[in-house]
Amino acid sequence: MPFTPAELGSHYRAYLDCLNRQAWAELGRYVDDAVEHNGRPLGLAGYQAMLEGDHATIPDLQFSARLLVVEPPWLAAQLDFDCTPHGALFGLPVNGRRVRFSEHVFYRFAEGRIREVRSVIDRAAIAAQL
Repeated sequence: MPFTPAELGSHYRAYLDCLNRQAWAELGRYVDDAVEHNGRPLGLAGYQAMLEGDHATIPDLQFSARLLVVEPPWLAAQLDFDCTPHGALFGLPVNGRRVRFSEHVFYRFAEGRIREVRSVIDRAAIAAQL
């Protein structure tokens, strides 16, 4: 049964909570086995590895949705980050400095799980803070 907009928004917030807790054993509840990220087929294991790498680089990483637009099967979000990455972030020498930036992302859900992710990160905002 497809989600209503309110149900999909709630389901997405539960997904963000899963990411923030790094509850990787629960990730399959929200992400499809055949997930694609920016046109690259990653599968669930590859998607999880990508997220684990993000948390390794940014130990204080927390996903915070400022804006959600829901029209099932699509959900669009502006995610805001306020964090202190180690080393380089997206090729920029952050090296432990606190940075704030946003990610604009579209998700397509299929059978209740994220099947497609289209993401753009505001790298210019990071560069302007360095």
